[in-house]
Amino acid sequence: MKSDLPVVGVIGGSGLYEMEGLTDVDRRQIETPWGPPSDAIVTGTLGDVRLAFLPRHGRGHRIPPHKIEFRANLFALKSLGAEWVISISAVGSMKEDIGPGDFVIVDQFIDRTIARPRTFFEDGIVAHVAFADPVCSRLANVVHECAREAGIRVHRGGTYVCIDGPQFSTRAESNLFRSWGASVVGMTNLPEARLAREAELCYTTVALATDYDCWHESEGDVTVDAVLAVLRQNVDNAKKLVRLAAPRVPRPRTCPCESALKGAILSDPAAVTPEARKRLDLLVGRYLP
Repeated sequence: MKSDLPVVGVIGGSGLYEMEGLTDVDRRQIETPWGPPSDAIVTGTLGDVRLAFLPRHGRGHRIPPHKIEFRANLFALKSLGAEWVISISAVGSMKEDIGPGDFVIVDQFIDRTIARPRTFFEDGIVAHVAFADPVCSRLANVVHECAREAGIRVHRGGTYVCIDGPQFSTRAESNLFRSWGASVVGMTNLPEARLAREAELCYTTVALATDYDCWHESEGDVTVDAVLAVLRQNVDNAKKLVRLAAPRVPRPRTCPCESALKGAILSDPAAVTPEARKRLDLLVGRYLP
């Protein structure tokens, strides 16, 4: 990306496939060691930052959650110079006070996925990044403040349970997640958060509640039609939030995200295979002699 402006990556969730209001717009087809990302990445200028917008499921919502190549998505954004990622995700609410249409700026995750790729570090190189606090608190604070400024009903903090899908939860699962104190349930954001940390990106999730999953006794069970109805209302608010937050990302980056790989690579540099060095040079080049 030919620009001296800082780059903010935006991953659009269900129903959010485009970002209007950008200037100097370009559409980029990116190749990565894990194939192409979910779709072409639209870049454009917004104020004094560049946005790199990627629809997680592809335009037209053609990729199910368990088939998304999250490594390609995060690597592609990193390759375009992104340092921050604002991830928009439709979720089900696990709490009475988080109603359909509410936004949640989550700060924790529980992984209930089974076989999704969750790391860049395999096949010739090993790294263990710290992940106790899986989102960037500085970026999350900015997004929360901007949501309140936009008049959006928003909750700061909460736990996101990530399931494989593409089916919604069973009633027993839904009640189990509530017993754990979870705030929302979704199908996408934990692989993203893990990979964003390994890529040294500041990452935050904006969870858009569309329903009460299936635990709520006085609400109907979740259906696609019900989800889409609320999504249509949420999408405009999500775009408004991104337009406010992206130009206000915390600069310079002084959080632990910026150097998450420092001291995390366990492999002896002499033992790292040439293939691994080539594949991950974008991530580890500054750490491996």
